[in-house]
Amino acid sequence: MLNSLNSPQREAVKYLDGPLLVLAGAGSGKTRVITQKINYLIDEAGYTPKEIAAITFTNKAAREMQDRVAKLMQGKSTKGLTIATFHSLGLQMLRAEAALLGYKPQFSILDSSDSYKIVADILASTDKQIICKTQWQISAWKNAFINADQAKAQADEDLTLAAAKVYQLYQQTLKAYQAVDFDDLIKLPVELFEQHESALNKWQRKLQYLLIDEYQDTNACQYKLVKMLTGLRGQFTAVGDDDQAIYGWRGADVENLRQLTDDFSKLKVIKLEQNYRSTVRILRAANQVISHNPKLFEKKLWSDLGTGDLIQVSAAMSEEAEAESVIMKIQAHKFEHRTRFLDYAILYRGNHQARIFEQQLRQHKIPYSISGGQSFFDKAEIKDLVSYLRLIANEDDDPAFIRAATTPKKGIGNTTLERLGEFASRHKISLFAAAFEADFQSELGNKQLDDLLNFCAYINKLQQRAVRDPANEVLDDLLNSIQYEAFLYDSEEPRAAEGKWANVLDFVGWLNKKGEASDEYGHQSEAKNLLELTQMVSLMSMLEGQEAGEVDAVKLSTLHAAKGLEFGHVFLIGVEEGILPHRESVDLAATDPTKIEEERRLMYVGITRAQKSLNISWCKKRKRAGEMEQCEPSRFIAELPKDDVRHFGNPFNDPEISKDFGKSKMANIKAMLANK
Repeated sequence: MLNSLNSPQREAVKYLDGPLLVLAGAGSGKTRVITQKINYLIDEAGYTPKEIAAITFTNKAAREMQDRVAKLMQGKSTKGLTIATFHSLGLQMLRAEAALLGYKPQFSILDSSDSYKIVADILASTDKQIICKTQWQISAWKNAFINADQAKAQADEDLTLAAAKVYQLYQQTLKAYQAVDFDDLIKLPVELFEQHESALNKWQRKLQYLLIDEYQDTNACQYKLVKMLTGLRGQFTAVGDDDQAIYGWRGADVENLRQLTDDFSKLKVIKLEQNYRSTVRILRAANQVISHNPKLFEKKLWSDLGTGDLIQVSAAMSEEAEAESVIMKIQAHKFEHRTRFLDYAILYRGNHQARIFEQQLRQHKIPYSISGGQSFFDKAEIKDLVSYLRLIANEDDDPAFIRAATTPKKGIGNTTLERLGEFASRHKISLFAAAFEADFQSELGNKQLDDLLNFCAYINKLQQRAVRDPANEVLDDLLNSIQYEAFLYDSEEPRAAEGKWANVLDFVGWLNKKGEASDEYGHQSEAKNLLELTQMVSLMSMLEGQEAGEVDAVKLSTLHAAKGLEFGHVFLIGVEEGILPHRESVDLAATDPTKIEEERRLMYVGITRAQKSLNISWCKKRKRAGEMEQCEPSRFIAELPKDDVRHFGNPFNDPEISKDFGKSKMANIKAMLANK
């Protein structure tokens, strides 16, 4: 097995004498090292699968790893092997130890829109900017393992102090709901292990060897968890690349790589520098750009895949001209090289840059897929409606209960919900069941109890109708009785409310179609009741997050979402000052140079996605807030190696070279047409 690896990869797989950091450059085969090491630990080193955990950052990476391990192990048992994201490992731990932290095992996990609502309620505000800022701040504190009391003590200005107070109320609300948010899935296990040594010892015995992928993306809380689990033995392999640390804005701390060398004196470092993805020119460009950042660890990528094409840098007159030019180049290149659409990617700094490219692709009937966009099922208005459906299907679904009971408001206040949450937690029952307990009812005033029981009785009525009446009638009655349309217009600007209501009607229309007694082809089938439809929706919203199979389409993606992917031919667009590097980073550069360093790493990630060819473009003018503005090429373009780059449409360029290049390209295409 190990013969297929190069020498540093082989060394990384076989090293078991203590903590190991594998510095894996872009395209250097890091997943291969992790999967081969899992195989080696089981086959050669005497570990059982259940003693090993490989931790990734995304479900996609975990699935890919599971597939590869299954192929490698060919029929050998991997029962009990943990390959999971940080968050799902944290969830496993919390489910097992919930009682120690005062939670029931079926506690609920709130997504960001659920927690947004709680923050908005605490702030008693509809100002999206303030709510989002507060939500971000709470998340940042949790990622840095700072609790509400510490946040209050450290607050150095009124705004931070206000956010710290919200943080305290937010945590109390979550606890009352028997709910956790996404960040708690890491923070609570760390708290658990700090407070209960027996639980820590149990998990240290259970997980004897850890492999951590994308280590540069860990935050303080995740690093703490790794340190606690590996204990003094330090039996782990961390795989990372400081040059691809692009998530500082969401709490990731590249310093965790340096911290490893301080915290583990016996740490061994192995560098993977051979790249199996890109041509020499692309790697020279990547190395040269990233060399302008201060280095944690020196490394230089190299490849034996040939010199490759020159990198093209094009200046366009406007965004429209840039989009037209990129689409024409893709069409001509595809025709000339007999490639497929999925060999091409258009990468950009921000989602807003995609719109004009989408228009051009649609105009030319070129299929494309876009990553980083919002799923239909993630929209707040769809989630509101689905919360009622979930509650009809299962009244013990606590997050659905909370959302449905408070959206729109029905006189059920936070105090009632907190008391309900505490009672449910004490008696280990759901919120819905707790409402009917005589002991609980005696705690509430008549008005609060009436509002709560009216809501529960209404859900009971819908449950009976859901298995009996046509789904479309039940849905229409539901929307009317909760007055959802009026609620949207009361809580949103008219235009936003209109868009949201249109989405609700689309969703209801789609559900009604699915519920009809004939399918879309007119074949007779059993009419589905609302209960059956709800189960289908829950499944669909979960499946929608899964990667679709490989479709032959041009990929549009943000640079952040493209990390870990590779494409034959990459178009890196909008490479201008103020976009890449981002305007905010440029403004902060004087006081905080790390902001520009992270933008440079983003450029490096973009360059190293390309296997065979790389096109970089920038605009001389761009529309901003309705006005045309002059633009400057990004400083990162000037950092590219001169001999590997050919400029087009640039005033500082030799026009003859560009003209000759264009002529020879045209001659090639004419010759190909003549030979058809």
